[in-house]
Amino acid sequence: MATSLRRPSFTACSSSPTDTDDEGVRGTCEDASICKRFAVSVGYWQDPYIQHLVRLSKERKAPEINRGYFARVHGVSQLIKAFLRKTECNCQVLNLGAGMDTTFWRLKDEDLLPSKYFEIDFPMIVTRKLHSIKLKPLLSKPILDLHSEDTLQMDGHVLDSTRYAIIGADLRDIPELEEKLKKCNMNTQLPTLLIAECVLVYMTPEQSTNLLKWAAKSFETAMFINYEQHWRWCWLMNPGITSYIVKVNMDDRFGQIMIENLRRRQCDLAGVETCKSLESQKERLLSSGWESASAIDMMELYSKLPRAEVSRIESLEFLDEMELLEQLMQHYCLCWATKGGSELGLKEITY
Repeated sequence: MATSLRRPSFTACSSSPTDTDDEGVRGTCEDASICKRFAVSVGYWQDPYIQHLVRLSKERKAPEINRGYFARVHGVSQLIKAFLRKTECNCQVLNLGAGMDTTFWRLKDEDLLPSKYFEIDFPMIVTRKLHSIKLKPLLSKPILDLHSEDTLQMDGHVLDSTRYAIIGADLRDIPELEEKLKKCNMNTQLPTLLIAECVLVYMTPEQSTNLLKWAAKSFETAMFINYEQHWRWCWLMNPGITSYIVKVNMDDRFGQIMIENLRRRQCDLAGVETCKSLESQKERLLSSGWESASAIDMMELYSKLPRAEVSRIESLEFLDEMELLEQLMQHYCLCWATKGGSELGLKEITY
């Protein structure tokens, strides 16, 4: 349905069994968004857009959590910008499981927008984000300013404009995903960057492999960025819920907190077996058709941050135990893979 962004209409969203089954996963989007919003409010990084998408938590987040999110945002952002500069922005970006992410708006501010930026997430999350875009001029104006036609394709689960599209789709359903992306003018001939932050771990290994293979097969020149958990093996038993394997260090405080959070929301880490090590992360990418793969745990990434930035953020809040930060960082990793693009120097991208 074609409609003005200033006066959009939204179709009602009906629930399905899958909606209920995925409730715990959708809850992780809310948690991550609130943590980012709080870190921004303290001054870890600048983001004038997140306040229009995410409420500010009344509960203070621990300093190690805030520093962890800073490292995550900084690391992913550096890789994104490296790809955009290598391609001179003649490319497209697919943010898989984007949630309330504000990268599109921040890239516009830095004059680093790709030819088109796509966001994909569960329909219920997309509907919520579209509602905020509709109501907040700071979010809608950049989309309108870049749009070349009088009307936008918009309904409750999709908005398609010249430079930005947001799509409600299930990443586990590749045919549906591909169909919706093509309807929004995805161009398989363009160099393509795909981003997944804490997404693949909630899919079964077969489902995430299918997604990685589809991405490698669909685009001749591409890069994949994956940020997710990186744990050791142990068994988690929860009465009344199917037992599952979680890779955490049971002896550290962060691992205990993570387990309690998982138990509370009954959220299954279906793809945890692919996170055994940095080597297994790289092997998964290479075996799915990607030509080069790299991985780094977040503590190593933190040690590589610009010293001036580290001094600045560490002055924002006092951290009593550095060990807490190390434990948190060692539970997460940043991976990236490339295919083609030798003339662009994609394989040279590193952190």
